[in-house]
Amino acid sequence: MTSVITLLTDYGLEDGYVAACHGVIARIAPAARVIDVCHLIPAGDVRRGAAVLAQTIPYLPEGVHIGVVDPGTGGSRRAVAIEAGGRVFIGPDNGLLSWALHACGGARTAYEISNEELFLRPVSPTFPGRDVLAPVAARLYGGLRTAELGPEIPVSRLVTLPEPTSVLRDGSVEGEVVSVDRYGNAQLSITAGDVRALGVRVGDTLVVWLGRRQLTLPYRETYAAVPPGELVAFADSAGLVAIAVNSGDAAERLGLPPGAHVRLSPID
Repeated sequence: MTSVITLLTDYGLEDGYVAACHGVIARIAPAARVIDVCHLIPAGDVRRGAAVLAQTIPYLPEGVHIGVVDPGTGGSRRAVAIEAGGRVFIGPDNGLLSWALHACGGARTAYEISNEELFLRPVSPTFPGRDVLAPVAARLYGGLRTAELGPEIPVSRLVTLPEPTSVLRDGSVEGEVVSVDRYGNAQLSITAGDVRALGVRVGDTLVVWLGRRQLTLPYRETYAAVPPGELVAFADSAGLVAIAVNSGDAAERLGLPPGAHVRLSPID
C-alpha cells in the first residue's frame, strides 16, 4: 500500500471541485492520507504546474501523485499513469508530469488509464479529476496494480515539456523565466551554481539583460536584504536564481512572463 496521495490542480478554492476529489478518495480509500500540493495554479498553465510539482516532489513521501492542469479537458487527450522513482504519477498526457518525472530519475513504465470499471459513473467529460483520476488514485492506494489501468505505453511516446536550460558562454549565463509565483518573483532556469561559475558571490552586483534592456541588481541572500520596493536577485529555495522586489511584484514591473529570455553577467 502506498503511503500518500497528493493533489495538484488549477481548480482554485472558490468552488467545490477540490472537495469533490477528496470526497471520492475518502469514500473508496478512507484511510488514505491526502496532501494538497497546490490548487491555485493559473487556469490551464501547464508549465507553472509542472514547475511546482517538480520542485515539490523531492519533499513528498512516495505515493500516488495526481496532477490536473489541462486546457484540453473534454477533448481526446488520454489520461496516463507513470511509474518513476517508486512513485506513480497520474494525469493528462500533456507534459504536466514530465519535469517531476525527470526529478525522480525518469519514467520507468507508463499506462493509459482506460479501464472504465475503475471510474465513477457517469463520467463527466469536463471533470476527469473527480470521475477518473481520484477513484483511480484511491484504488492504487488500496493495492491496485498500474498494469490493471489499461494498455502499456512506450515512455518515449509520452508528451514532455522542454526542460528549462541555462548556457554559460562568453562570461555570461543565459536562461529563461521558468515560472512566476504569487508574489511576482521571477524564477529563472539559471542556477546558483551557474552564477558562482561566473565568479559572482552573494554581496556582488549582477548585470541583467532583458532583451535590449540592461540593468544592475544586487545579488543577495534574500529579497529582505534590500529596502522595500527595491529589485534584487537571489538563489531561491530550489537553488535557482530569482529576480524579486522586496514587498513588490518583479514580474509585473519588469514585464517578465514565463519563457522570457534573461542573461546575467558580473559587473565590469
